[in-house]
Amino acid sequence: MKVKDQTSGGIMLRNVMGLVTTITIGLGVLIVIAVSNQLLTQVRVNTTHIVQSLKKTVIDGDDDWENWRRNSTLDTSSSRVLVHNMRKDARRRNYYSPYTRTLLRKTPVRVPFIKDLYYRDGKGLFYHQTGHAAGIRYDVWQRMDSEVEVLERVVEVTVVLLMLTMLLSPFFIRRLTHRLTDPLTQLSEASRSTSKTTNDDTVAQLPVPSQPTEVTNLAQDFNGLLTQLHERQEQQKLFIMNAAHELRTPIATIRSHAQLIERHGEAHPEIVAKSVDYITAESRQMQQLIDELLTLSRADQVTLALTKIDLSAAVEQAVNKLTPEVLASVHTDIQPHLSIDGNLVAIEHVVHNLVGNAAKYGPAKGPITVTLIQRDALAELSVTDVGPGIADDDKAHVFERFYRADDVRGTVAGTGLGLPIVQQLVQKMGGQVRVLDHEPYGAKILVTLPLLSATAVNES
Repeated sequence: MKVKDQTSGGIMLRNVMGLVTTITIGLGVLIVIAVSNQLLTQVRVNTTHIVQSLKKTVIDGDDDWENWRRNSTLDTSSSRVLVHNMRKDARRRNYYSPYTRTLLRKTPVRVPFIKDLYYRDGKGLFYHQTGHAAGIRYDVWQRMDSEVEVLERVVEVTVVLLMLTMLLSPFFIRRLTHRLTDPLTQLSEASRSTSKTTNDDTVAQLPVPSQPTEVTNLAQDFNGLLTQLHERQEQQKLFIMNAAHELRTPIATIRSHAQLIERHGEAHPEIVAKSVDYITAESRQMQQLIDELLTLSRADQVTLALTKIDLSAAVEQAVNKLTPEVLASVHTDIQPHLSIDGNLVAIEHVVHNLVGNAAKYGPAKGPITVTLIQRDALAELSVTDVGPGIADDDKAHVFERFYRADDVRGTVAGTGLGLPIVQQLVQKMGGQVRVLDHEPYGAKILVTLPLLSATAVNES
């Protein structure tokens, strides 16, 4: 069994050919019907005129018949006339024009579905009409040879046009399909070639055809997707490198102090306590890094389960839970009863990271202010401190994973994952996070989240 070509070109060729064939045959049939109807109408009109002229002439005897024959312009080669005198005093009942007797020796058969059209074996098609006047009936049989000949010519021309259409259409359709599908084929070939030759350091790009527009847009979108994939791959490489770098430092410290204890612990017991403190601190730092990596990984891969929560109560609870862990004084200004579609665990992570960052980079006992207000249809959660603030050059990078400003790297403990986690969780809840200046000094992190409408709150 021959398998059909399932390419776009093959499918298009079959469907368009089917459509062209159907339209051509349909038009041919309509043309034949229209011409047939016109020819039949013309014959009907001519026959009616003959009948009307006969009704005006009273043929009541041989002299009347001969007189009508001499003066009539009737074409007896195509018209047959039978005059039947039904008067009681008629000397002769029937008068026949030439060839009429021969026609009526065998009764013509009526053609189905077409009124007044008859077929006589050996004679062809005839259109028949009758008329009555003064007790005389006139039968007129109009031969349709010329009309049939015209119709045959029309059918022949229609068949020739159909054959020409069937022969020539595939060439034009193939040309059209090639114009439409060749760019897709080239795009597919370029994609396979690019996947084999492109190395990991360059962005794979496909050629963008000038037409058709849909393929142009597809190629551009695909190139955009390839660029995004490359950027994401580079980010993953950088992420792994940064994670390895961040883990290497505490591991190296732990190993060095463990070796120090192993070599000199017995001879110098005073170094044991100091080394254990270093090991404990570095292990905590490593544990924090691992916890934050896990949190970030979950935020990347998992869709948060969002439910209606009281954001005001959630922020208040998170601040109260965190306050004993920080040395700085934390002040709150929280507008009550603000509800959102959110996640309690995510809100706690956001508040914990923002307040923890403010305490880490601000003065030891400097005040930290947590504010929650409603602005239009948004809830605005801000955390401000009175520390040195964030430099303009660093603001564009603070949400990058593992990024830490040069002036704090090595002096302030941290992993550079706190703000990326905040951004990821806030975006999962449909919000945004920004870094602002806090006048006259300090930093302000602003989180905006969409509020539930009053109707949604009441329905819940």
